[in-house]
Amino acid sequence: MARTFETVGVVGLGTMGAGIAEVFARAGLSVIGVEADEAALARGRDHLEGSTGRAVARGKLTTERQQEILGRITLTTSREDLADADLVIEAIPEVMEFKRGLFADLDRICKPSAVLATNTSSLSVTAIAATTSRPAQVIGMHFFNPAPIMKLVEVIHTVVTEDGLAADIADLARRLGKTPVTVGDRAGFVVNRLLLSYLNHACGLVESRLSTRDDIDAAMKLGVRFPMGPFTLLDLIGLDTSYEVCEVLFRESRDRRHAPAPVLRELVTAGLLGRKTGRGFYPYAEGTAPTHETAARSAVSMVGIVGDGQDAAALLARFDAAGFKAVVAETSDLTPVAGADVVIALSDTPVVELAVRLPHPERLVGLHLVGDGVAEIASTVLTSDEAAAAAYDLMKVIGRAPVRCRDRAGLVVNALLYPYLNDAVRMLESGYSTVEDIDNAMRLGCGYPAGPFEMLDAIGLEKVRDGLRALYAEYREPSFAPAPLLDQLVTAGVPSIREHAG
Repeated sequence: MARTFETVGVVGLGTMGAGIAEVFARAGLSVIGVEADEAALARGRDHLEGSTGRAVARGKLTTERQQEILGRITLTTSREDLADADLVIEAIPEVMEFKRGLFADLDRICKPSAVLATNTSSLSVTAIAATTSRPAQVIGMHFFNPAPIMKLVEVIHTVVTEDGLAADIADLARRLGKTPVTVGDRAGFVVNRLLLSYLNHACGLVESRLSTRDDIDAAMKLGVRFPMGPFTLLDLIGLDTSYEVCEVLFRESRDRRHAPAPVLRELVTAGLLGRKTGRGFYPYAEGTAPTHETAARSAVSMVGIVGDGQDAAALLARFDAAGFKAVVAETSDLTPVAGADVVIALSDTPVVELAVRLPHPERLVGLHLVGDGVAEIASTVLTSDEAAAAAYDLMKVIGRAPVRCRDRAGLVVNALLYPYLNDAVRMLESGYSTVEDIDNAMRLGCGYPAGPFEMLDAIGLEKVRDGLRALYAEYREPSFAPAPLLDQLVTAGVPSIREHAG
């Protein structure tokens, strides 16, 4: 028989906990909100009143509906008031010692039939459950911030979770108007396991000086249409939180890509944690908004384009329309562009291999057009500052956002995007989750325009596979090697991973 949940306790009324309490109250459930002391309780009340008040101001709630929601929430500093709750969910800090202590206390207080849930984003639900006498009734119920708005809830079961409990919690999530994704107890679950690998990888690219913080953020936001760049997102999440999640992932996987990037450790040690401290990767004090600094530009009388196909033809047309003299050469014969002031190469091969074939190799830069708005500009060890600056200006003239980087496999976008997609394939391959759930998790949990498998199918499995092979050949990073499933699907001529898995 399916469980029913009518009275829910929420322990911890910070931004996340108060949001969870609001979600349950909006769905018509009675809520008992618990905080450690009166001051914390007052802050929790402010969170609830502020969130619902903003909804009233935006016309999303009436004043009567706001009062109805707040009237369903009882606030207290006594955990003993949770004795009759059907479900208790904690939203306290991500410290295992704190959570285990709380669950031992809840086990003593709550009625035998009560379900105990953790909102942890990465810690072991199994380890938390082990502190209780009812591990079969302990489950993960991971909401995303802000809880009243974000539609995803990850439901995490352990090897000892009672049969049917995960399904009952998933049904409860649907009652709340959320989309549940049910998975086993692995570090990071779906969203953070994929997201933090990508964010940590971005930190590595900055440390290796492949590109800059600003350019990487612009590349992923404007080129891939992610809601924000990786460093803006890290600052929003909190660098300390991101560091701890990476540590949890690394302890489980022993994959060096999960080991927190040194720059994360340095910033956290310095107390520069992101928006909440006023500075992280970016400064947030008034008047210190990040700007893109640019070098002095050189005059260009003729532009050389190396490449063929639609991209080269479109680029030639754009330069002509902008009043620049431009010539095109295929990669087999670079003679037509030998006298150009700046040469732009549209090539999947290392750009330096083309540069050394020119009489003026310092004039050549690589170019990768991403979507309809971004142009990655790759400088080789031979590229002059003047040529790189000229290419930067040329891209702005033709309406592209220029992103500067070094001549490395994948440049910026594909170096970040393809390993993320590969991680999703590995997750599917391991049987941890399904195509639909992984896509839903990343779209609803991160606000991405498409899930990883939707993106894979749109880009093309073979293109991603070949791009991963190039990354692996350059960096020798084991996780960049194409997942066996991806390799097999390409070899078999399967065009769509979603159709194959469906």
